[in-house]
Amino acid sequence: MNIPIAHPDPRFPHQYPRRVLLAVSGLSPQIVTETVYSLAHDTQNGPFVPTEVHLITTRDGAQKAELSLLSEDMGWFRRLCADYQLRDIAFDRNNIHVICDQNGQEMDDIRSQDDNRACADFISAQVRQFTADPHCALHVSIAGGRKTMGFFLGYALSLYGRAQDRLSHVLVSSPFESSLDFFYPTPYSRVLTFKDNRLADSSTAQVTLADIPFVSLRHGLPQLLLSGHASFNETVEAARASLAPPSLTLNLQARTIQAGSTVVSLPPAELAFFAMFARRTQLGLPALAAPSKGTGDPEWAQRFLSEYSKIVGTIGDADTVERALKSGMEGEYFSERKSRLNQRLKRALGPADMAYRIHDGGTRPGRFGLTLGSDAVRFDETSAH
Repeated sequence: MNIPIAHPDPRFPHQYPRRVLLAVSGLSPQIVTETVYSLAHDTQNGPFVPTEVHLITTRDGAQKAELSLLSEDMGWFRRLCADYQLRDIAFDRNNIHVICDQNGQEMDDIRSQDDNRACADFISAQVRQFTADPHCALHVSIAGGRKTMGFFLGYALSLYGRAQDRLSHVLVSSPFESSLDFFYPTPYSRVLTFKDNRLADSSTAQVTLADIPFVSLRHGLPQLLLSGHASFNETVEAARASLAPPSLTLNLQARTIQAGSTVVSLPPAELAFFAMFARRTQLGLPALAAPSKGTGDPEWAQRFLSEYSKIVGTIGDADTVERALKSGMEGEYFSERKSRLNQRLKRALGPADMAYRIHDGGTRPGRFGLTLGSDAVRFDETSAH
């Protein structure tokens, strides 16, 4: 019996209070019972009995799954749970998710490029939803359905998966792997007839769970993509961007920066602060010590206001920024602008922000600058209009 603990160890997914099996299937819904059986009898990693099962399939696949797994007549999922005393697994018609096309219509099959995109978006949305729950351990099976469905499901887990999540494929021994009447190894004799009139007892079948290692790219994604409704392609592009060499383009007229492939709008003051360091980096100039606390530094103020005026135009005594720096830039003002800028970069870029933040060089006293190479920084002088 699995007893949930307050802070489960990701190395032991069976300790999580919510344990989800997510699978894809086409016209072979027995992938569900075969995988649940395998997880419950996993001697290598420890039994993982799901608290809920979710199946992604087509309209025809949903009908076949409902009739073979959930109906009163066949009910192979209910039989599995009874045969092996698997209790409290939530799986009903509401847990069978039919892939919808771009118009919200349930799909019979995946035939076109548009169908592929809709399928990818649908599957990634399901994975994103489950992995958003810190109390959930997700087990993904790619054994069923079309190859594209399994690929999208595995790829989505790479994008969103966490340390407690797992990916697998179930292997069934011959001749049972080709039988539409086989659902799991029964604890009693049940003889099946195959196409060549061969007979075999389902109690002798071997069902093996093959773990598939995956690389998680989750920590390279911006928080907005983890909590929002981005498409599969948008998420893949974000993952690619996080792995690409950093590059920075500043457009002062448009009041934006482009960090890699991500465009970020910045308020004038934060953009001017960023531009100071970008300009020095582009020119190959060294990092600088911050202005002192409580003492205005006219050189820092001049650097800042030079960039600020390029953004907002002519400034004068009425401007609040100009007034704040009339006696030079103090350390408190410097720290506040740096903190605000880094927070905005963090929200927009996620972990990729580290390449673009203002760093102190790890020394005391700190010397502040960007860690980018001079060839990675450019200014776009084109007008915002």
